[in-house]
Amino acid sequence: MLSRVAENIYWMARYVERAENTARIVTVNANLLLDLPKGIAPGWRPLVDITGANALFEEHYKDYSERNVVRFFIADERNTGSIASALVAARENCRTIRDFVPREAWELLNEIYLFAREDLAKGMTKGGRHAYLKRVIQGAQNINGLLSGTMLHDQGYDFLHLGRFLERADMTTRIIDVRSANLLPEETTELRPFETIQWVSVLKSMTAYQAYRRSEQIRVLRGPVLRFLFQNGTFPRSVVHCIEALRTSLSKLPRNESALRVAGRLKRNLEGTEPRRLNQQQLHAFIDDLQVGIGDLHEELARTWFPPPPEAQTQSQTQE
Repeated sequence: MLSRVAENIYWMARYVERAENTARIVTVNANLLLDLPKGIAPGWRPLVDITGANALFEEHYKDYSERNVVRFFIADERNTGSIASALVAARENCRTIRDFVPREAWELLNEIYLFAREDLAKGMTKGGRHAYLKRVIQGAQNINGLLSGTMLHDQGYDFLHLGRFLERADMTTRIIDVRSANLLPEETTELRPFETIQWVSVLKSMTAYQAYRRSEQIRVLRGPVLRFLFQNGTFPRSVVHCIEALRTSLSKLPRNESALRVAGRLKRNLEGTEPRRLNQQQLHAFIDDLQVGIGDLHEELARTWFPPPPEAQTQSQTQE
């Protein structure tokens, strides 16, 4: 497969997943703030913390108000994690490879892109936000379902999977990291009901609440939630499920040795740790290691299968 095509398929999948994940965290944060008393509610800044885009945000906005953060995540194309930016990028990547994906997938992606742009003003209002974000989430899921059911399951599909599950693993670890840091201390018994609400919001960020209850068969508690989101291989948004999906796709590609080694390290790190036994500082360090590994895996994919960036090509030609 041409390296440029593989790269476009990979990034199309990442950006579709990013648009869905961003819509999820904005929706759940709004619901969480309704459920918690004002003095305890974490506000809107944690969403920016999740994506690590604080410097960019503070460059363009005065404060972490609801209005500013929602605009940053829904409409601001300067933010590569915003819905608007992600859908523009997904559409552009798909446009250049229309011969490699079903026509219906291009049409569906174009449709959700046009909806997001044309209904943006409505999506920015409190009354219209929920329906707007729900449509974005459903649109992303429809695109993924259509590609799964109609695209040739060849090497192109493997790169689609790599993009989707790498992006998903990254966002799952970010949500856990930031949301758990904002949770109440475990020993604060008088505030325990509110802690439960916040752990429920962590699960709902990934539509994981019902799956958690079926799998764990226990009320929502820190330890079981961490185990479920990191190590439950049957839940498609858990970190270990994402890593295993990456390993499966990598195993079908040529020249995969280095990438498989990185993915193997990630899986061993997950399997060799009991997240529920980690205090907050240890959990943060554990997640940092995972995120470094996810970044390393992306770099390995790019080095092995994607064309070098233009500046690298220019430098190589100059040396020759």
